[in-house]
Amino acid sequence: MRIWCCLCFIDDEEEGNQGEGTMKEGFLRNVDDFEGNIVNDGDEFEGEEEASANAAAEAQLAITLNGRRQGDESLLLFEEMVTAMRCDGNWDDAVPLWRPSFRCSRSSEGETSASASTAAEDCDHHDLQHKRAKVYSGSHESASCSSAERGYNISQGSSISSNNGIFYHNFMLNNGSDGFPFDANGGKDEEDEGGLRTEEFEIRMDLTDDLLHMVFSFLDHRNLCYAAMVCRQWRAASAHEDFWRCLNFENRNISLEQFEDMCQRYPNATEVNLSGTPNMHLLVMKAVSSLRNLEALTLGKGQLGDSFFHALAECSMLRSLEVNDAILGNGGQEIPINHDRLCDLKVTKCRVMRISIRCPQLKSLSLKRSNMAQVALNCPLLDLLDISACHKLTDAAIRSAVTSCPLLESLDMSNCSCVSDETLREISQNCSTLHFLKSSYCPNISLESVRLPTLRVLKLDNCEGITSASMAAIAYSPMLEELDLDNCHMLTSVSLDLPHLQKIRLVHCRKFADLNVQCFKLSSITVSNCTALHRINISSNSLQKLALQKQENLTLLALECQSLQEVDLTDCASLTNSICNVFSDGGGCPMLKSLVLDNCESLTAVHFSSTSLVSLSLVGCRAITTLDLACPCLEKICLDGCDHLERASFCPAALRSLNLGICPKLNTLRIDAPFMVSLELKGCGVLSEASINCPLLTSLDASFCRLCCNCYLFVMILCSGQYLMFLFNFTCSQLKDDCLAATTASCPLIESLILMSCPSIGSDGLYSLRWLLNLTTLDLSYTFLTNLQPVFESCLQLKVLKLQACKYLDDSSLEPLYKGGALRELQDLDLSYGTLCQSAIEELLAYCTHLTHLSLNGCINMHDLNWGSTGGRLFESLSVCNGSSMFSYENINEPVEEANRLLQNLNCVGCPNIRKVLIPPAARCFHLSSLNLSLSVNLKEVDLACFNLSFLNLSNCCSLEVLKLRCPRLTSLFLQSCNIEEEAVESAISQCSMLETLDVRFCPKICSISMGRLRAACPSLKRIFSSLSPA
Repeated sequence: MRIWCCLCFIDDEEEGNQGEGTMKEGFLRNVDDFEGNIVNDGDEFEGEEEASANAAAEAQLAITLNGRRQGDESLLLFEEMVTAMRCDGNWDDAVPLWRPSFRCSRSSEGETSASASTAAEDCDHHDLQHKRAKVYSGSHESASCSSAERGYNISQGSSISSNNGIFYHNFMLNNGSDGFPFDANGGKDEEDEGGLRTEEFEIRMDLTDDLLHMVFSFLDHRNLCYAAMVCRQWRAASAHEDFWRCLNFENRNISLEQFEDMCQRYPNATEVNLSGTPNMHLLVMKAVSSLRNLEALTLGKGQLGDSFFHALAECSMLRSLEVNDAILGNGGQEIPINHDRLCDLKVTKCRVMRISIRCPQLKSLSLKRSNMAQVALNCPLLDLLDISACHKLTDAAIRSAVTSCPLLESLDMSNCSCVSDETLREISQNCSTLHFLKSSYCPNISLESVRLPTLRVLKLDNCEGITSASMAAIAYSPMLEELDLDNCHMLTSVSLDLPHLQKIRLVHCRKFADLNVQCFKLSSITVSNCTALHRINISSNSLQKLALQKQENLTLLALECQSLQEVDLTDCASLTNSICNVFSDGGGCPMLKSLVLDNCESLTAVHFSSTSLVSLSLVGCRAITTLDLACPCLEKICLDGCDHLERASFCPAALRSLNLGICPKLNTLRIDAPFMVSLELKGCGVLSEASINCPLLTSLDASFCRLCCNCYLFVMILCSGQYLMFLFNFTCSQLKDDCLAATTASCPLIESLILMSCPSIGSDGLYSLRWLLNLTTLDLSYTFLTNLQPVFESCLQLKVLKLQACKYLDDSSLEPLYKGGALRELQDLDLSYGTLCQSAIEELLAYCTHLTHLSLNGCINMHDLNWGSTGGRLFESLSVCNGSSMFSYENINEPVEEANRLLQNLNCVGCPNIRKVLIPPAARCFHLSSLNLSLSVNLKEVDLACFNLSFLNLSNCCSLEVLKLRCPRLTSLFLQSCNIEEEAVESAISQCSMLETLDVRFCPKICSISMGRLRAACPSLKRIFSSLSPA
């Protein structure tokens, strides 16, 4: 018996890759040989040969066992099995000790091929009884089985299998009580001369027929064919008729002989797909005559003669017929389709003159995109009819066909340009159960005098005849649930009061201006790109989301929607301030949670009082000057682009954070937010009046807040459960200490305070910081401070202090920090662009060993960073602390009893007067991991011995000449635009055994052809960026 199914279900690409071992005819001959050697083995070996097979098997086993080494054979067995499995399922590539038997054993030396074949037959017979796939061990000296010994070519099957996925081999060591298959004593334990049990050399995998049936039920036909080539049991299981009920030959190059064989093999098939096959007419005629249980038939991409339609009645069990993109008939005038049990018929995109259908049980009929000019229907039970895009059907033909189906419920006649209102009137009279009607792209329809009382879905998109008068006819459809009026360009207004309407669409209606919908079940409304729309009135108890984007002329919006939760009015530029009444309490939307009014440029004063509003977006509303929100549930507000806002009130609000720094004209601010933790007022340059009640505020950014002259600042403070009002009169143009004191008293939980560019802050304001017990971050950059003693006394928990560009601080300002032991918790200090002298910086570095991050960027008074000079203060201080003991680089890995400095990041960017940087091991910078010296144009010498340094940036140090690095953990080195010699770089990186990234771009003395030398000097390099290799 030939395996024709393998030819039908294997892809052409795989056929080309497999060569002669694929599903072509040459391979079928091999498969036939395979089948003959397996299926007919039981017929060839009979009688006396069975006895000789048993004897040969026992002899072969004895020789194999004698070849094994002594010792723990179970462990050896397991190790060799793992070795075989590591060869990706290819046992031929593994140690020769393990080979898949494929129902045959290895022939030992001195054993004839005939005896080996006899042993293989006995093994096959035993496997058929136990339904197991087994693997036997062979000796190291045994040769490979030849084709004659195995009865078929093993490599042929394995090559095909390897192209289709990974074989998962599940093995079990058979050390139990199962008998050896060659054992004539029924499975008793026997030992050979070496004392080994035969069960230790047998690996079994139990796969019963029921288990295979369950597993194969998840495979498609192609994979079933692959499984059939594994063994007899799998072949029998994969050929079960349950898996071949549906024969799918779509776009397959199958011959009539092959298909006939399949029909004989599986006569109970119920589904057949012959679409795209050559000789489709002959194949389907064979299917009709052979498969008596055929229920579903799919055809297409060919020609079907008249004989097929006459023979169709022979398929008494046929329920579904689908014909797509085919030529029907032999040039005759009419194609008859007569069947007593057919329920579903699809004749789509077919070329035929006339068609006659008589199917008393037919319920669904589709003639979509077929070019027939006449259709006659005798289908009394038809409830679904699709004649869309049948351009040759006349209005009379459509009327005759549709009215002959009294039980019709769904009708699709879109793109039938000939349909008229007269046809619709007759349809409404004859089809009393019509629920679905799609008449899109029917320009002659206006619904005049048309009454469709049972209609539930009506689609009239792109119907040029639909006008406002058509709404009167639609009003006579009280059961209507869905209405589609897209691209009805003559429609000017819609007024509907339909109790069951749930969905309505109005998109790209150019003249549409007025919408009035009183539908309490309305749950979805889509109105978009209606440029003339200016008034909307909606009443619904089910509507939850309303999107009216880009309605540029919309001026009036009235809503009575009890369940409405989300509204999007983006780009409705004509909306006025009256819209606030619609969304406030009492305006008709009591459950509104999200409101988007982005780019509504006509809004000037926004006042919302809503107990349900949670999110409000006013992005791009540039004309708003007043914002008053009394929304106790408001959690999120977006004010980007509201750059003309002058007065803002958030009383009350549930906001947790608020950013008003994008409102440069804000002068009056009131906030009552009990849950707010972060407030940013950066850039509120004219803020004059502020009332803030945020007891949980932890972060306040008031940098660049400049107050106008002769203005009043109100700060509301919550103290002992009562509100107190403080009034302060300012005569200067800067934020003063009184405001800062009132803020700290009202917000005691502040953790981060940014007072950047508040030059009027003085000592009194800084002393008020004592109320902020949790303050950890303080930014006083760009201020005119001269004394930091209030900070040292008030901010005991401070961890981050930023003093950038504080040019009025003298050399003694930081003495309490490095002499008096102030701010013991300080970790991050930023003194960039300051005026501290060299000695103050050296003392700071010497005594503040608890700092982890230090920034000295742009410090013009810092000269050399020389931590190794005996005359330097740093080294002297270390000598005093460490006594006479000196630390050398050689003992850098040895444990040190003295406390090491905790500095991790040091930034000295753009220090023009620094010329030398020396950090020896004695500096004890064991935690320093990042050093940035870029843009130091006069830096000439760098000598570093930092054990944990991983990042070093010397970019744009154009005067650099000497570079010495003893940094074994350095991974990134940047030397961009440095005028340094190639030999110096090569010598420096040779001491960096973990360096991975080196940047030498725009280094004039390092050419790209020398990259090999740099890699040789530092083998760990992975990336070198040179001028010819951009990053």
